[in-house]
Amino acid sequence: MSVSTFRSGVKRGLPVTLSVIPFGALFGAVAIDNGLTIAEAVLMSGTLYAGASQLVGIELFNQNLPAWLVILSIFAVNFRHVLYSAAMVRIVPDWSVAKKAVGFFFMVDPQFAEAVREKEMHGKVGFAWYMGYALIVYTGWMISTVAGASLGNLIGDPKAAGFDVLLPVYFMGMVMGFRKRGKFYPVMLASAIGAIAAFHFVGSPWHVSIGAMTGILLAVILPPARPETEVTEASGEHA
Repeated sequence: MSVSTFRSGVKRGLPVTLSVIPFGALFGAVAIDNGLTIAEAVLMSGTLYAGASQLVGIELFNQNLPAWLVILSIFAVNFRHVLYSAAMVRIVPDWSVAKKAVGFFFMVDPQFAEAVREKEMHGKVGFAWYMGYALIVYTGWMISTVAGASLGNLIGDPKAAGFDVLLPVYFMGMVMGFRKRGKFYPVMLASAIGAIAAFHFVGSPWHVSIGAMTGILLAVILPPARPETEVTEASGEHA
């Protein structure tokens, strides 16, 4: 594993690490409030590492709901990861099964977006770079979970301090990083409209996946034009 490449991944992951800390702390506080011990809260963060679905699950556990409903709710939150993993197969085709198993465990939203951008910028996603990014974010999430579980109600509501805007702003920045792609704005608009409509008529958290599927559908109907160089090369191969 290249040390310099690993460090590059760590450096890229620092901004998102700072943005997830308030939410990791919030999860720790919510977990304690719902009857978990500090050890149990840390174990849940360490083994699931699922962000929003951890908060959904912890809120549902104490409501005496059927297990299948809890599982379905968490699946709905994480359904987008089915799309992520399908896309990642083409992004890291050279990775072994073992590397994919380890790497995909850490595949949260910003991890996927940055992997796509790394592929476009450098032509490949090295395992060392990927793990550097993944481990710094994971470490921040775990430390903040411990802090939140230890301090409990002293954490308060992140919204009161404006921390709730950090992740949306970061995600928006990542999305806009792809704005030079063909058909970017129509696909983004279709996803936004699909998500908003689904939020009102279907409800959360399904609106996230439905919005994504709406954008994918439009991308299939209106695929971006192939670069002229690729068209020329393809013509030469068939000549």
